[in-house]
Amino acid sequence: MSTQAIVQIIGAPVGACGGEIKDGWRKVAAWAGDQLIRQFGPDVSIEYFDLLDPACPPLPAGARLPLVLLNGEIVTNGGKVSIPVIRQRLAAIGLCPI
Repeated sequence: MSTQAIVQIIGAPVGACGGEIKDGWRKVAAWAGDQLIRQFGPDVSIEYFDLLDPACPPLPAGARLPLVLLNGEIVTNGGKVSIPVIRQRLAAIGLCPI
């Protein structure tokens, strides 16, 4: 039986001067997902949530964006979405690269 991993990335659109909304965290999450799925295959899935999305997982106290969770546990809290850190956590739960 293989290990399953759900990586959840929570971000928010950013409003710029002039009213333009940028959805950069969604793009970063898609890129990260492509990288992780390419490396670990179908045992890993990536979900992106906007902060105000009703389906967004509950945020822990003191959470900063972007928040990255692996099977509900915090991987990173603010800063950046780090593929090497996520890879290390995936390996720690027993996921092997394909």
